[in-house]
Amino acid sequence: MFIHITDSETGNNKGSCGQLVKYLEKENQRSEQKKDLEYWFNHQNKTISPQEVRVNIDHNISKLSRNDAKFFLINISPSEQEIMHLKECFGNKGAEEKLKEYVSHIMDAYAQNFKRNGIENAKDLLWYGKLEQHRYYHHTDEEVKQGLAKIGETKSGEQMHIQIIVSRKDRTNKIKLSPMNTSRGRNQSHSAKLGQFNRVAFKESGELIFDNMFEFNRSLEDSLHYKLIMKNGNVEQKRTIHLFNQIENKLNDSDRQTIFDITKDIYRNNTVDFEKIVNNLEVSTELINLLFTNNVLENENVEEQSVQKKKKD
Repeated sequence: MFIHITDSETGNNKGSCGQLVKYLEKENQRSEQKKDLEYWFNHQNKTISPQEVRVNIDHNISKLSRNDAKFFLINISPSEQEIMHLKECFGNKGAEEKLKEYVSHIMDAYAQNFKRNGIENAKDLLWYGKLEQHRYYHHTDEEVKQGLAKIGETKSGEQMHIQIIVSRKDRTNKIKLSPMNTSRGRNQSHSAKLGQFNRVAFKESGELIFDNMFEFNRSLEDSLHYKLIMKNGNVEQKRTIHLFNQIENKLNDSDRQTIFDITKDIYRNNTVDFEKIVNNLEVSTELINLLFTNNVLENENVEEQSVQKKKKD
C-alpha cells in the first residue's frame, strides 16, 4: 500500500484548489460515456460534483495567510496484489466501493494522528476523494526517457487508486491541521497543541486497516517496514530482513508474525539483535543455522571487499 501526502499534484496549494480539481477530472474528460462519470466522494456522500469540492475547500481558509497551505493531497495507491485481492473478493465494481470505504477509515486514522482535541475522525475533517483507474506516463518516467513510452500514454497493469484533497482547516474552519508538521513540542501537552503528525505511523495504520478489513495476507516484502529498511537501512539490517523474506514461506503463522514484529523493531530501534531473533522464533535448527550462516558469510564478504578496497586505495 503506497500512501503519500504532498502539497499538490499541480505543485501549488497556497491558493485555490481549482487547478488540482480540474486535473483530477482528467478521466471524466476522456470518458466518452457520460453515464460512466466518476463522482467525488467523502464519508457522507458518493455523488459530489467538482464544483462543490472547489467551492468548499476554497472557502474553508479562515485566518490562513497568503503563504499558508490551504489544502493537501493524499495519494492512496494499493499494490497490484491488493487490487487483485479486492477484485477476487468483491468483483470489479465491488472493489471500487470497498476501496472508497477503506479510504473513509484511512481518513479516520488521519484525523486521529494529529492527537488534537475535537479532531477524532473523518467527520471532523473537510475532505473529498476521487477514484482513478489509470496512471499515465510523465516526462520523468524512465520508459519515456528511453523512448519506450510517450508522455500521456496509459500505464499497463492494475492502477486503481484514490486521490484525496483535504482542507488545511478542520470542518468547523477553526483548527489548523498540517500533516507536514513534524516538529516536537517541549512536552506531550505542547506537542498536542502544535498538532504534530507522524507520517510513518499514518502509513502503518493504512496497511493494518487494509489487512484487517479485507483479510489480506500481506507478505513481508510488501510491508512498509521492509521497504523502508531496504531503502534506508544499513547493510546488516538489509541482510537480516532479506533473509527473513527468504525463509518466510517456511514459517508457521506465529513465526511469520514474529518476523514482522522484529522487522518493525529493527526499523524503529535501528539495531539488529540476533540473540533476540533466535529466542523469539520457534524455528527449526536448520533455519537458525541458515540465519547465522548467512550472517557470517555476508560479514566475511563485506570484510573481504573492504580489505580489497583498501589495497586498491
